[in-house]
Amino acid sequence: MKLRNVISADFCPLDPPKKVKILVRTDLNLLAQVLDWFEQFKHPTLPHAVWLQCQLALAEGFTNAVRHAHRGKPLEVPIEIEVSTRSQAIEIRIWDQGSGFDLEHSLSAVPAFMDVLAEGGRGLKIIEKTSDVFSYTRTADHRNCLLIIRNYPPQA
Repeated sequence: MKLRNVISADFCPLDPPKKVKILVRTDLNLLAQVLDWFEQFKHPTLPHAVWLQCQLALAEGFTNAVRHAHRGKPLEVPIEIEVSTRSQAIEIRIWDQGSGFDLEHSLSAVPAFMDVLAEGGRGLKIIEKTSDVFSYTRTADHRNCLLIIRNYPPQA
């Protein structure tokens, strides 16, 4: 599958486990293509509900990188996404080139009850609720890495 406006894709043919990386332009219009790319992680050993939660977390993470971390940056500034699967876990990493933020502070600042019709402001809480591990750290190469890990039981 070829994604338009994706800068590059790197595929590792191990199935399972599997690790795939892509670089995507800073363009919210590419969300549908990112989600299409994520389709390859549907697998009988991954419960469908878990896959849907990971898809939602990926959408929220990518959207936040475009809207917040890369606000005001040129479209050509890439967002790197890596998804890897292993026995009973799926890991999503999203690297941005923004200035970063304090994840714990931002999560604590989100109100307990939000307007369900609000256009934004729920992304971090959604990711937190759909993941087992959720972090945002500055890397040695001056990028930020959003890490989302979702564990799941083995399928019979």
